[in-house]
Amino acid sequence: MDRLNRHWTLSATGALAWFALGVLPAHAQIYPSFRPSMPMISPIGPRDPAMHTQPGNLSNIPMGGTTVTGTTSDQTGRRTIKKVKQAVTRGPVTNSKIPSQTIAAGSGGRGTGGSSSSTGGSGIGSSGIPPAGETRFPQNEVLVEIRGNPTSQTVDALLRRNRLELLDRLTLRVTNSTILRLRIPNGRSVAATIRALGARTSQPNYQYALADDQTNATVQTAAAPSASDAKAAVGDPAQYALTKLRLREAQGIAKGEKVPVAIIDSGIDVKHPDLNGAVTAQFDALGSGEPPHAHGTAVAGIVAAHGRLLGAAPSVNLLAVRAFGAATAGADGTTFNILKGLDWAAGQGARIINLSFTGPSDPLLARALAALHQKGTILIAAVGNAGPKSPPLYPAADPNVIAVTATDADDQLFAMSNRGGYIAVAAPGADILVLAPDGAYQLSSGTSFAAAYVTGIAALLLERKPGLDPDTLKKALQNSAKDLGPKGRDDQFGAGLADAYQGIMAVDPSADASARATRQ
Repeated sequence: MDRLNRHWTLSATGALAWFALGVLPAHAQIYPSFRPSMPMISPIGPRDPAMHTQPGNLSNIPMGGTTVTGTTSDQTGRRTIKKVKQAVTRGPVTNSKIPSQTIAAGSGGRGTGGSSSSTGGSGIGSSGIPPAGETRFPQNEVLVEIRGNPTSQTVDALLRRNRLELLDRLTLRVTNSTILRLRIPNGRSVAATIRALGARTSQPNYQYALADDQTNATVQTAAAPSASDAKAAVGDPAQYALTKLRLREAQGIAKGEKVPVAIIDSGIDVKHPDLNGAVTAQFDALGSGEPPHAHGTAVAGIVAAHGRLLGAAPSVNLLAVRAFGAATAGADGTTFNILKGLDWAAGQGARIINLSFTGPSDPLLARALAALHQKGTILIAAVGNAGPKSPPLYPAADPNVIAVTATDADDQLFAMSNRGGYIAVAAPGADILVLAPDGAYQLSSGTSFAAAYVTGIAALLLERKPGLDPDTLKKALQNSAKDLGPKGRDDQFGAGLADAYQGIMAVDPSADASARATRQ
């Protein structure tokens, strides 16, 4: 089973003392938990151009650098992390509640990854029929995609012909299509229903999962930071990533001022003192009203924290999208809700979207990502934590996405990171001090957090050069990265460790002179 992001949570007494003194006392306790495997999704494809002709069948409906400096701070960060780990008291491992399944090769399940779609939303897509052995979807639901905005009479006729019930409907503006979420009421299988509807126009409503981010920490900040405090925030000594990525130098030039950044994840604790004022708009694709969740809160803090912790881009405008709901083990999301989140973020003008989930190649998702990329949206995703033997996982392996892997304080690859030629750059993701709900903090590991750092760096570049297109920004990140591992690009680190300062220089060489003038 794929081991996902690990977490250690701080006791209230220990964490308060640590933040006061910069070191955890001996009596502090940290408890680990492990994340369940992430269910994957199967694809539905683009559509034939001809009109629908056969009753009950939808297959013919038209569908729409340089070496890091600052070794003293680097060593301080490693010493702090070491002291934290020395205080660890390991609790029982939290095993996944998701049962083990055998997934057919090419199905896109964990360990297979699925095959890549090169259509990007044009031409004929893959079959939406779930592969043999794949059961990670509601057994009484199906998704149907139709180009444009069909009338209610058209939808009603479809439902009657196929004996289905409408659960929800989404107008997906980014692809000019409509997604119908339908209930199968009479015990028919999902596969049989898809065959009747048309395998290239329908698919299961696949389930995704985020890692388990449960926390026992109850450390409260003393007070929310003021605007002046946010500008003066320097971060905690345990945040070794600030030095590795040269973020302090970069933030002397840019802090991501008002760049709209969407995070599609679980619920974010928008009231966390370190995120005071950072979240400017929220969207709950679930309509659940659930409390905040650890994973979304952690990712948001890495991007935009400006209190005791310092994010990569503390002045961005965060767009919080809840597409994953709290579950017994981790957080669950679906294809339908993720698409709702993407569409809302695009409508809000998001320049960057952080994607913290993994799955197989999916032509419908690929089409949405291709449309966003064409509109100039920067898409950044974690490569996943399925290990070196895992095939590519999506959306990170999509050609329209910047894929990020994780490293540790010694620039070594995070052991559970996926490998692959699609990896763009690396960033710290092991032993990362992050925000947690209810004003708490925890130590976490995983590629999700590395991706969040690169999302923040991208916001710094966009502040300096707002007109950057996705491909130019990706090239700037890669050309300015510090080479790690084998010489040149490789399947482990991509182009190497991201460098925020050199990335800014790559897109705006005049920024260096501006920074010197500001310091003087």
